[in-house]
Amino acid sequence: MAVLRDGEVLRGPAQAGEAKKRGIRWRLILVWLLRLLSVVWIGKGLMHWATILGLGLVFEPGPAFETRPLTFQAITVYFAVFDLVAGVGLWLTATWGGVLWLLAAVSQLLLGFFFPRWLTLSPALIGTYVALMLAYFLATWAAENQES
Repeated sequence: MAVLRDGEVLRGPAQAGEAKKRGIRWRLILVWLLRLLSVVWIGKGLMHWATILGLGLVFEPGPAFETRPLTFQAITVYFAVFDLVAGVGLWLTATWGGVLWLLAAVSQLLLGFFFPRWLTLSPALIGTYVALMLAYFLATWAAENQES
């Protein structure tokens, strides 16, 4: 029994000529979805870092980061680190990247629900997050269950 390395589940085994054109389709769609999500999440992480470093006044006018309440600072630092790590994991198409992305997305939804003063969520943003999660689960399921 061959042992698959991390990421080979998404990309398939490295044996050329075995995969059919139809069999590659869902894996390819999943990889593209992960890469697009990666770009967005790395951008989100960099925007949080811009806020921490004082460059965020362009995106979010208001007082300096160090003068803001501790709750805002904690949420910003959490997403600055978590979004970047999740984005890198998504780009690598590693299993842990998808897990971290789901944790980041769910934690943003939960924080927005419980602390709307610090993290506002619009119905469009909630719908986008739910649609992205459903697309991720569908593409992952289809990639795992396709005939190779």
